[in-house]
Amino acid sequence: MTLKDRDEAKPDGSGSGTIAEPTTQGMSLQYLRGTPLRTYGVLFALGLAAASALGSGLGGVIIPNHIQELAFQAWFTGGDASVNLQELTALKAAADAGTAVATADQLRLFGLLNSFEVARATTSSILSSLSVIAIALAAPIIGVLSDRTRSRFGRRAPWIIFGAVTAAIGLLVMPFVPTLALLVVVWILASVCFNGFARAPLETTLADRIPEEKRGGASSAGSIGNFLGGMVGTIAASLLFPILGLGTYAVFAVIPLVFFGMFVILLRDRSSKDLVVRKTGTKTTLRGFLVPLKSPDFRWVWISRALLMFGYSLSSALSFFMMQSYIQPALSQAEATAILPIMSLAGLPATMIAIAFVGKLSDKIGRRKPFVIAASVLMAASMLVPFVWPSLPALFIQGILTGLAFGIFLPVDQALFVDVLPDRENSAGRDLGMAGVAMNFGQALGPVLAGGIVAATGSYGLIWPIAAALTLVAGVVIIRVKGAR
Repeated sequence: MTLKDRDEAKPDGSGSGTIAEPTTQGMSLQYLRGTPLRTYGVLFALGLAAASALGSGLGGVIIPNHIQELAFQAWFTGGDASVNLQELTALKAAADAGTAVATADQLRLFGLLNSFEVARATTSSILSSLSVIAIALAAPIIGVLSDRTRSRFGRRAPWIIFGAVTAAIGLLVMPFVPTLALLVVVWILASVCFNGFARAPLETTLADRIPEEKRGGASSAGSIGNFLGGMVGTIAASLLFPILGLGTYAVFAVIPLVFFGMFVILLRDRSSKDLVVRKTGTKTTLRGFLVPLKSPDFRWVWISRALLMFGYSLSSALSFFMMQSYIQPALSQAEATAILPIMSLAGLPATMIAIAFVGKLSDKIGRRKPFVIAASVLMAASMLVPFVWPSLPALFIQGILTGLAFGIFLPVDQALFVDVLPDRENSAGRDLGMAGVAMNFGQALGPVLAGGIVAATGSYGLIWPIAAALTLVAGVVIIRVKGAR
């Protein structure tokens, strides 16, 4: 895209070459430096924080609790409804170890406990996997549509606002969902709204509005928002659920309206009514989704992200249940709910420090690949800790190391994807949507494999070494990227 620097003074303080205006009609302004660039960084970070808060707070805390309540009601009925799961789990562990002898009725309860474990793990896996698959399918399509959208609000804003509003409506419905099957359906729809319709176009603005030499820093700002949003969302959900129960969904419904709305209103885009849209048929459009994957560099970055997210999601998909069934001594449901935000906070300092420095450092030295490799090795090593030491402290150590690895990986990986885009001007939305598919694809496979491991072995132990191997391979394949350093 050919740009012409705006050197003249502007009422908004954007003079002195702080903004570049495209000569191509319908495209966005680019923020070169100063107040416009800083404002974009803050609002971009807040938008990603909103999406992350919804995913972590609801997906990590409220949804597992909702699943557990519905699964418990399905398996422990009548007189069994008063069973204490923590005590039953401890008794089963003692009986398995040979330090206690179970009665006939206790053996019956052990059978119900096994069925309950499989039901909640399987439902959680199906829900997580189907939601990310739906997002993966939706994001590239929305990317193509947003690339071609002509409106006075620009190409991306209409989709961001539509996603925010529909996500809020979906979350307001969630407390009234009575069955596991319906819970899966409604959560998938809500996830597609805030991740597909809102977040995907928001992330594409990084390619639209930020020049290459500033992308690492802007991506770092977004990653900081992403992590802080996840922490705040988890903490808020953990604090609110004991008070409001499923009414917590309604509180979270406000988040997309506020933060996505702020981005659209305060960073109003240029009109795209004059955008020149090339006419393409349906078949050509569908084939176009595979175009970025024909680029070797884009393909290797895509595979690396998919593998790393596969390993990470495999290790984290059932963490709420691991605290009740894998570690010793096991925690109760209430204790696991309370511990989740503390565990998230433990890794926050290392994560924030890494995010704050790594993106700008990669801009300064002009290299991305070494950071991705280092992150994958560190994450793989972290997953071996709870494998050899199944305890609560081990989960904390693993969480801290993984948080540091993510702090290194996220800003550089996002900037690397933008660096290797095959057609940044005309197809950034489509191609970054396909980049999002890599993350969603990995996140979809992880819960499926985790649930399968638990169902097949009755244990969570094998999850850790398999996850470590996947994340390690992610670092190996990034070496194949030739067009970026």
